[in-house]
Amino acid sequence: MPNGAELTRIACVEDEPDLRRICELTLTRLGGFEVATYADGPSALAGLAGFGPDLLLLDVMLPGLDGPAVLAALRARPEFAELPVAFMTAKAQPAEIARFRALGACDVIVKPFDPMALSDRVRGIWAKLEEP
Repeated sequence: MPNGAELTRIACVEDEPDLRRICELTLTRLGGFEVATYADGPSALAGLAGFGPDLLLLDVMLPGLDGPAVLAALRARPEFAELPVAFMTAKAQPAEIARFRALGACDVIVKPFDPMALSDRVRGIWAKLEEP
């Protein structure tokens, strides 16, 4: 959890190349964040330790190892047990959002989202993590 830390490093796991690029561009250029992107779960699991993100944006629907499986794998690793993870999904029904939160997601970003508002959205997620 943040514990007063500043949000500076965001990792994004998204299999759709255009959306992955949009996330990277808007978060770096508009948000001023350092961003690492991954096209699938295995590459994220392999690369996250070297990047050390403050927050992870994780697509739910990934080929092979889906978002919930990636989250479970991260939670099993002590260095990522408390990493804030926000799922990104087009599955926005209340029951699905509740399920994602029950899995340990700190929030859910519904696709399609406004790229111009993404940086503000992640800052809002971060701010909510600070609340008691």
